[in-house]
Amino acid sequence: MDSLALSCLILLSLPLLPFLSAANIPLGSTLSSTSNNSSWISPSRDFAFGFRQLNNSSDLFLLAIWFNKIPERTIIWHANEDYRPVLAPRGSTLELTATGLLLKDPGGQAIWDEKPKKIVSDAAMLDTGNFVLIVSGNNSDYAWQSFKSPTDTILPTQILDLGSVLVSRLTETNFSKGRFELHFSNGSLQLIPVAWPTPSQYQSYYTSNTYSANSSESGNRLVFNESADIYIVKNNGQIVQLPQWDRVPPIADHYFRATLDFDGVFTEYAYPKNSAPNQSWFTIQRLPNNKCRAISDMLGSGACGFNSYCLMQNGRPFCECPPGYLFVDPTNRFSDCRPNYWQGCGPDDGSRNAEELYEIRELADVNWPYGNYERLELYSQTECETSCLHDCLCAVAIYEHNRCWKKKLPLSNGWLQGAGVSKVLFKVRKGGFPVDFDGNTGGKKGIRILKAAVLLGSSVFFNGLLLLAISLLVFVWRKRKDGNKVQHSSISETNVRFFSLAELSEATNGFKEELGRGSFGIVYKGVLKSASGNAVAVKKLDKLAQEREREFKTEVSAIGRTHHKNLVQLLGFCDEGLNRLLVYEFMGNGTLANLLFAIPRPDWSLRVRISLEIARGLLYLHEECNVPIIHCDIKPQNILLDQDFTAKISDFGLSKLLLSDQSRTRTVIRGTRGYVAPEWFKNVPVSAKVDVYSFGVVLLEIICCRRSVKMELEEERSAILTDWAYDCYVEGRLDVLVDNDKAAMADKSRVCKWLMTALWCVQEDPLKRPTTKMIVQMLEGYLEVPSPPMPPLHSLQLTES
Repeated sequence: MDSLALSCLILLSLPLLPFLSAANIPLGSTLSSTSNNSSWISPSRDFAFGFRQLNNSSDLFLLAIWFNKIPERTIIWHANEDYRPVLAPRGSTLELTATGLLLKDPGGQAIWDEKPKKIVSDAAMLDTGNFVLIVSGNNSDYAWQSFKSPTDTILPTQILDLGSVLVSRLTETNFSKGRFELHFSNGSLQLIPVAWPTPSQYQSYYTSNTYSANSSESGNRLVFNESADIYIVKNNGQIVQLPQWDRVPPIADHYFRATLDFDGVFTEYAYPKNSAPNQSWFTIQRLPNNKCRAISDMLGSGACGFNSYCLMQNGRPFCECPPGYLFVDPTNRFSDCRPNYWQGCGPDDGSRNAEELYEIRELADVNWPYGNYERLELYSQTECETSCLHDCLCAVAIYEHNRCWKKKLPLSNGWLQGAGVSKVLFKVRKGGFPVDFDGNTGGKKGIRILKAAVLLGSSVFFNGLLLLAISLLVFVWRKRKDGNKVQHSSISETNVRFFSLAELSEATNGFKEELGRGSFGIVYKGVLKSASGNAVAVKKLDKLAQEREREFKTEVSAIGRTHHKNLVQLLGFCDEGLNRLLVYEFMGNGTLANLLFAIPRPDWSLRVRISLEIARGLLYLHEECNVPIIHCDIKPQNILLDQDFTAKISDFGLSKLLLSDQSRTRTVIRGTRGYVAPEWFKNVPVSAKVDVYSFGVVLLEIICCRRSVKMELEEERSAILTDWAYDCYVEGRLDVLVDNDKAAMADKSRVCKWLMTALWCVQEDPLKRPTTKMIVQMLEGYLEVPSPPMPPLHSLQLTES
């Protein structure tokens, strides 16, 4: 292909945006989520830009672009921050100004803004589906365009430059950041799973392999041209077609889009124009062809959630739970699966014969290739089953060719393989002890228990037992039923409110909008319908019964009795069956981690205020509330920021309550790597000084705006923040410590004192660390800070968890 022909081809593949007609939108134009004026339409009326209600009953809206003429109104872009959707309450407004787009809530507070570097003269919704802000004085130049800030979808005429990213949704209807990403970087197209909800990436499950050490032969851009072809253009002009990206239906008669779907499959779709009402999007091409087999990383859950397995149905990955297991989230088939019975080395496992408690259920032709902890040779299937039954650690065994592999939970990377390859032997609890969705043992109110009892009626003695069992069953059932309606006595003493599960399900629209995940639960955003109408955060605990009960009672009793402006307020709780939920005030600006490690870094004065607020909240927990509380997991992810960026300590789920006459307590290791005090690893009593240690690390992170551990740094001492900060202190390199932050360097005296305070907090000997009250006095300048000794080397924290 000669250079002229190549130039013409590339020209045809580029968006002809400056030449497309569009009814320009003048400065000062506004949209409202409560009026008919809720969108700006393209000249062809094919696309619309504006407010879309999150669902029919929601008071929340997305600022989005969608296909306007088809009944499905498919969204192809939405406003986001770090790929997390921006949600606008009813009554929000969008205004077009010379500096860009400004989205405000009903109270006039900014929710989201897009401020390009160039002055804007007007805007346009183009017939390509691209919404553009036009540069003042130059109609062919765009200050900003949605095509250059894609979410999960690209359209014909759209180009992905190097560094572009698409992020999948969490589910088909949940626009939260999902588990898969498409990256066009380093010359290649890659599909990558992430360790959701963190940004950490696993090994890619598809790559175009268009990178070359010879830069001229590396991929330069991904083109979705006007003919609905998708291909990669190299630096030398060579075109590389994606595999199996074949002929498409007639261009003029169809709409097209290419989406990284929530299941991680990159799919090109078509939709017939002027079609009958029962038409829908249909698939043209997809990558990868078999998602179940594509992901093979030993880390992560694989194509589906943990303990589930993947099979292909109509070309798409589909997830199933094995026998005896249920989806953690019944509305999301890509969520984890959990056993519907108590599993593990419990007290009755040692007191009763394994065959009385468990049975083996066989699942053919499925494999979980990783996680074996024992391999037994020359075993029959019966011997394999017996070995797993009598091993309280064994959840499942794989039997194949006289070999028996035993596995613990969780299982990962499960997929349906060829027929007759192996047998999967699941150990499940026998019929008398299942757990249904309502958390009631015995399934439907003990029917199985009654059936078992009837079998014992062959004697007067057992008939007596039968009557007694039935009486006890009715008594327990009524107690449990009544218990769901009455607050626990220890909880009722607090000022928190009891919510029913139905109320919280309604408030969260069926637990759809996920805010984040913690060690024991998932947090959802909700709006209280029967109270003030304020937004709330609902934490849904999702662990096994004993852990759940302990976590629930700890959080409710601890938080319910606290009241401080720097602690997240607990508003209420739900205790129905096995459902344990906590209702907190909603914190509109997310976590300190999101603020602290973002670019650009937050202002020094804001970091100073946040540091003091955390210290004061911690002082209240340790010394001022009725029952002293050790938080045990102080870290930026557990510091939340309200709409005014006031810092509040959250998540007392790992807290250890102290009695009034206690100052130290023994417990298992708790906390997060990088923030854990050394005494956790020494099997000695711990005190509130473990929180002091963690606060010292957080204070260093606030000063430096870098994480406590940076594994990518080659030098181990630089990788550990506490060690590197001490080196900077000794060498007087405060400018390096704050990365030449001008505002911080103008406040050099405070930076030095706070650095010294933090280094005292992270001393290995707890007795050398200051109390929380002393910390507050040091930070406020009322107490002199002596020169700190060298803190311990912290390489241990890279291996301990």
